[in-house]
Amino acid sequence: MTSAPAARRTRRARLRRGESVSGWLFTAPVIVILGLFLAVPVLMALWVSLSDWTGRGSPLSSNVGFVGGANYGELLAGGGLAERDFGISLRNNAWYVLLVVPLQTAVSLLLAVLVNRQVLKGRGLFRTAFYFPSVTSSVAITVLWLFLFSASGAVNQLLAFVGIAGPNWFNDPSGVVHNLLKVIGVTEGPAFLTESSFLSVSWWEWLGGPSVAMSAFVLMAIFTTSGTFMLLFIAALQNLSGDVDEAAMMDGASGWQRFWRVTLPQLRATIFTVVTLGLIGTWQVFDQIYTGTQGGPGKTTLTPAYLSYTSAFESQDWPRGAAIAFVLFAIIIVMTILQRFLLRERKVSKRRMRLYTSSGAGTGGRVVPVAAPGRSIGTPPPADDPDADSAKGNRS
Repeated sequence: MTSAPAARRTRRARLRRGESVSGWLFTAPVIVILGLFLAVPVLMALWVSLSDWTGRGSPLSSNVGFVGGANYGELLAGGGLAERDFGISLRNNAWYVLLVVPLQTAVSLLLAVLVNRQVLKGRGLFRTAFYFPSVTSSVAITVLWLFLFSASGAVNQLLAFVGIAGPNWFNDPSGVVHNLLKVIGVTEGPAFLTESSFLSVSWWEWLGGPSVAMSAFVLMAIFTTSGTFMLLFIAALQNLSGDVDEAAMMDGASGWQRFWRVTLPQLRATIFTVVTLGLIGTWQVFDQIYTGTQGGPGKTTLTPAYLSYTSAFESQDWPRGAAIAFVLFAIIIVMTILQRFLLRERKVSKRRMRLYTSSGAGTGGRVVPVAAPGRSIGTPPPADDPDADSAKGNRS
């Protein structure tokens, strides 16, 4: 005879099995679709990068051989043209990432703070205007950029108006840092930079900065992506509670201190999202290069994504193209882990904790706020303090 508790356990186990089966049935279509259109192509590309497939027939046929990491070795330590082209593309893309990601994050945050202000009239118009480049075709924006930054384009006309002779943007392969050094008379690098290299590119070339042509693409990326990230920051700002900001205001914090020490730390998750999306997008830049310069002038706008495309579809070297794609994937993963480590939550140090606790004993470990300079705790700000008026207005 079965006891009552055992019967209840049996019914619960049957219920859990039924829920598990239902869950798998509901998610099975998505798993199948992801497997067919994501996992299988990725695994096929991984196999191609490890094989000597020539692009003819199936990559899984018996006449395709396994070459191990030979294609990766040719890219990273082959010493030939393939390694140098890959090194040049990494250098160009690294400068592109280094300039675009922080600038687009700062610009989008600035735009979000500006259009989120209650006193700003026509906020909807400004939001639409700032977001409009993000919904425009990248091909159309690139063509527009080619006209604006041509030798006789609007940008050079504007520079000529203030007495500056603009460069021939998309035909100038010189590095920006090298050009700045030439201004102070430095035309050649020291021997330890010119005689040593990484990926067949000398350190003097690595440190040469983005080319003038790539600088125009940097400006275009900031122009087209800041609107999208602005919306993320606006949503995050509107979800912040005003209590903490108001408390900081009552403690005498200035507007900049409230933004830097109160608002910005609360945007950590959004900043992480924006930087992650920025890193992924900038390391995969392709359509602007394909439409605009196709890697020129002098390969100074060549990127790994575009090099992967040309290796596979133009040179018919499919294994090398697949290997470039997987190296690029590894770079994105490493960069994402690194920026996650840098933006992680940190414990408050004992030194900083002492700033928020009373110096005397007897607090029992409680965190006690310290009054603003010149005020005692609980004392309201002076009547003529503008922050006091703002605080009253917010409360009302």
